[in-house]
Amino acid sequence: MPQAKVIPTVFSEIENGRVSALIVLRNPVASAHRKQILEFVMKSRLPAIYVSPEWVESGGLMSYALDVGDNYRRAATYVDKILKGAKPGELPIEQPIKFELVINLKTAKQIGLTIPPNVLARADRVIR
Repeated sequence: MPQAKVIPTVFSEIENGRVSALIVLRNPVASAHRKQILEFVMKSRLPAIYVSPEWVESGGLMSYALDVGDNYRRAATYVDKILKGAKPGELPIEQPIKFELVINLKTAKQIGLTIPPNVLARADRVIR
């Protein structure tokens, strides 16, 4: 299916499927249509979670994602070890350990959603 038809088809499926919440995963199609997706989600008053804070800064409700800055810092330690002679194949594989929860209270209000205080207390960043 051509990319131009993917988004309207997905929107139609969401509207017809009685969807009550949405998670938008990282992929090129979603990234290319961020504005359109955010507008649809807001118009539909769907609570949605995204994979990066940039979506929340653009008007999305919330994101829970790895802390990219922390990952870059940890990658730098690998580079340092390799430059000091470590063999890359002998270095341990690591997974992200630091994640960031970002919540947009303005969006929550616009879609009529109240974020519980205990969830807000856990947020790393709250956009008001």
